[in-house]
Amino acid sequence: MLAPRPVVETAVVHAGRVFDLRSDVVDLGDGGTVTREYLDHPGAVAIVALDDDERVLLLRQYRHPVRRELWEVPAGLLDVVGEDGQVAAARELAEEADLRAARWDVLVDYFTTPGGSNEALRVFLARDLSPVPEADRFEREAEELDMELRWVPLDEAVGKVLRGELHNPSAVVGILAAAASRADGWASLRPADAPWPERRGG
Repeated sequence: MLAPRPVVETAVVHAGRVFDLRSDVVDLGDGGTVTREYLDHPGAVAIVALDDDERVLLLRQYRHPVRRELWEVPAGLLDVVGEDGQVAAARELAEEADLRAARWDVLVDYFTTPGGSNEALRVFLARDLSPVPEADRFEREAEELDMELRWVPLDEAVGKVLRGELHNPSAVVGILAAAASRADGWASLRPADAPWPERRGG
């Protein structure tokens, strides 16, 4: 439920490359005023790419804050102002996995860390997949340079989540949502352009 409290004062504590650290003085009414610091984040999209054999695509990528290589679903920042979420998701799928999808649906929306960040993330379900032609493929760099790709049966991926073998939040949320939606005949899927009021500026 949307229920903003008055912000008495706000300041950027640190302006970062991707997101800023912001400090707000918030009026809680009877609770008085409090200072809350949080990451002001542009938001992101993630993609559960499902092939005709109901296998989900996972990518292994190094994540420096946790000092680990994590198995993840393709994902990326909404760092182009005003860009449609599905367009951003299609770009990320092409750049990270050399794939295109003819069918796009919204699988699930969530806040990644609502106690410390305003990052809103939308997970799309991408199906009817085909490869990006060699000549049009994105040249990967940095952490994406040596990413390993692996196709995992959806049921096996669910098991990996429940056994604590997958830790990336978009993979965990997306895989469980895909399995739940499939069990219901995909009735829960929403159109790719479904409203997304949680997105910053949405």
